[in-house]
Amino acid sequence: MSTLSPLHHWFHARGWQVFPFQEETWQAFLEGKNGLLNAPTGSGKTLALWGACVADYLHDHPDAWQTPRKNGLRVLWITPLRALAKDLQKAMQGFCDDLGLPWRVELRTGDTSSSVRQRQLKSPPECLIITPESLHILLSQKDARRLLGQVRACVVDEWHELLGNKRGVQVELGLARLREFRPSGFRTWGISATIANLEEARDVLLGESWPGRTDQRVIVRAELDKRLRLQTLFPDRIDRFPWSGHLGLQMVEKVLPIIQQSRTTLLFCNTRAQTELWYRQLLEADLTLAGQIAMHHGSIDAQIRSWVEEALKEGRVKVVVCTSSLDLGVDFAPVETIVQIGSTKSLARLLQRAGRSGHQPGAESVLYFVPTHALELMEAAAFKEGIRRHVIEGRAPLQAPIDVLAQYLVTLAVGEGFRADEQFDVVTSTHAYRNLSLDEWDWVLHFITTGGASLGAYDEFSRVDVTDDGLFRIASRKAALRHRLGIGTIVSNPMLRLKLVGGSTIGQVEENFVGKLEPGDTFWFAGQVLEFVRLKELTVFVRKARRKTGVLPRWQGNRMPLSSVLADLLREKMEEAAHHEIVDEELVALQPLFDVQRGWSALPERQELLVEHVKTREGYHLFLYPFEGRVVHEMLATLFAYRFSQLRPVSISFASNDYGLELLADQPFPLELLEQGGLFSAEHLREDLQQAVHTSELTSRRFREVAVIAGLVFQGYPGRPLTGRHLQASTKLMYDVMQRYDPHNLLLQQAHREVMEGQLESTRLHHVLMRLQALTPLVQQPPRPTPLGFPILVDRMRETISSEKLEDRIAKMTLQLERALE
Repeated sequence: MSTLSPLHHWFHARGWQVFPFQEETWQAFLEGKNGLLNAPTGSGKTLALWGACVADYLHDHPDAWQTPRKNGLRVLWITPLRALAKDLQKAMQGFCDDLGLPWRVELRTGDTSSSVRQRQLKSPPECLIITPESLHILLSQKDARRLLGQVRACVVDEWHELLGNKRGVQVELGLARLREFRPSGFRTWGISATIANLEEARDVLLGESWPGRTDQRVIVRAELDKRLRLQTLFPDRIDRFPWSGHLGLQMVEKVLPIIQQSRTTLLFCNTRAQTELWYRQLLEADLTLAGQIAMHHGSIDAQIRSWVEEALKEGRVKVVVCTSSLDLGVDFAPVETIVQIGSTKSLARLLQRAGRSGHQPGAESVLYFVPTHALELMEAAAFKEGIRRHVIEGRAPLQAPIDVLAQYLVTLAVGEGFRADEQFDVVTSTHAYRNLSLDEWDWVLHFITTGGASLGAYDEFSRVDVTDDGLFRIASRKAALRHRLGIGTIVSNPMLRLKLVGGSTIGQVEENFVGKLEPGDTFWFAGQVLEFVRLKELTVFVRKARRKTGVLPRWQGNRMPLSSVLADLLREKMEEAAHHEIVDEELVALQPLFDVQRGWSALPERQELLVEHVKTREGYHLFLYPFEGRVVHEMLATLFAYRFSQLRPVSISFASNDYGLELLADQPFPLELLEQGGLFSAEHLREDLQQAVHTSELTSRRFREVAVIAGLVFQGYPGRPLTGRHLQASTKLMYDVMQRYDPHNLLLQQAHREVMEGQLESTRLHHVLMRLQALTPLVQQPPRPTPLGFPILVDRMRETISSEKLEDRIAKMTLQLERALE
């Protein structure tokens, strides 16, 4: 009987057909190859690689189902989210049970009890589903080599979500250590949705050359056309002078019929605050949803989220209002429809969310796009164009983060220890650290053993000892415990537990938000109005409020940047409008807005940069429209304001959105600088940014995250975390000391690099400036703000005017502009 026969029988017994990509994966795995599986959501990619792991065992043990044996840990399955682990475990264990294979598939995440963890160390299952953090916890065990030395395969699920961040680098280092334990016969596979740089993603996962390891690297592509229907919901009236957030909740009546006609709907919002708002509005608009609507976001208690996930799987809820917390992997078969509120700013994220519906092979995914302001209709047209062309964004891998390396080496020192020369070879076998110099390596070793040049006088930073025979290890049990508690690269804002008086925990809110509350204040959370009672020992005690009004919590989070791929498609759609080549229904709907823009100013072609110089009672406005996204535009506005100020003394304020930016001054702008191109020079970019943005303050804030990951700051014991103020004060003091006494500290340099490349996007900014230099300035001097400039102007006003007064002000301004049209 063929090794693959049991797998074929299992598929045929269910009336399923084995896809060619699944067969190809099984064969490649059995041949000892390493690789990356690229397949759409819901196509059976988990079965492809789990089936391969099982087939590999059956090949070596033809009598596997006759007698249970102690196989030890054979497979590690890494997942980026705990929420995925439970669903995976159920499916993978069920597969083995159906085959009659006496294997155990178990979980080890932050939610796993200590008793289960101890049992797993003594009697490991055949497969362990873990997170990147849990893998490093295992590597910190004294007997890690015994437990992990016989692992034959590691599968990294949703690799595209880890590539490009520090958790991905954690995985790279963990895989390198596993290959050290088992130089031959170890296979590495990743599972990834489509990204532009698949080959690079594979090579980052598999690392650089490794002695004794096969160099057969493959990419298995599913070649399945996932049917996707993207449908835009249009407002009854297109505002000729739109502003962000204006449409949003006005579209509730358009969304309700979609929810009613679908078995189950996931309604995605881009922020937790927006999730709370839409949950409330839907329930108020349709009381029949009571008991059929739920909410899911990262600040809601894990038990409540688990209940929502189970209710989704069983079809017991009709709609779940959620954030990216339900983006990935979990199979919710009853979900028929996805509603996306506002733009996701990237094609990859849109496709990921669309794939939550029709999560079975051959099923159609359906997504309804709800614009939150009129110009997002243009983004909907760009999304459709990208889907038609099968274009998607790539993910750039990180290069040599020193904080992650320092944490990893201390992890090894907590475990069995390591020797410097041997571990240098292991570390540089990864893609992230392939170019690490010996000087940098020696600096990290000096840092973990003494604290470095600036902290060497303090014993608490001398964490790792070196024995006479050159073994780096940690002997102190207290130091080992503190390190294990801090393993990980996710550094969130300080969160406080939210608990009902005399009741259960319902979630967590940020310390900054709670600091502004007084007893009796009310706020919305998880769909209910809560009254703040008191703050005690880092727990926020609340009770259900009688009032039905309250503020929305504000959670700090990274704003989604507009991807360069989507930005390019947006510029293309704008050119179509400029040439009157309008085909997309979204652009047809925007025709009244385009007419006004064309009449008062112009619509730019791709080789033109539209510039508008407008005088109002506020002063002189300079609007530019690069269509590169808010994050890039913020940096451009800051840079341009600085460069103008170098020409002559002037006070400039600025604002931006995803389509353009505004500079406001009390005197006219020298437009000749635009035509000469000097404003867009890429020379001295970093120097100008440092002067314009005050990068020292930004670097100081970023250093907090770097310091926590590198182990310089202990965040506290479970249930007794340090406050945000304490953390901030500790890291600020360290930063100041290092700046003064150790300016060449690699952690300082890393924090500065992360500010420049991450927050300021200096590399992308350089490319944008080069593009702008090549464009022809299309300078216009309209008599008043245009439809493209109006939403940017409103965003600036929003920073200084309360929401009630702002809406009145906007209504008055809009009326004036509409009258001017007549």
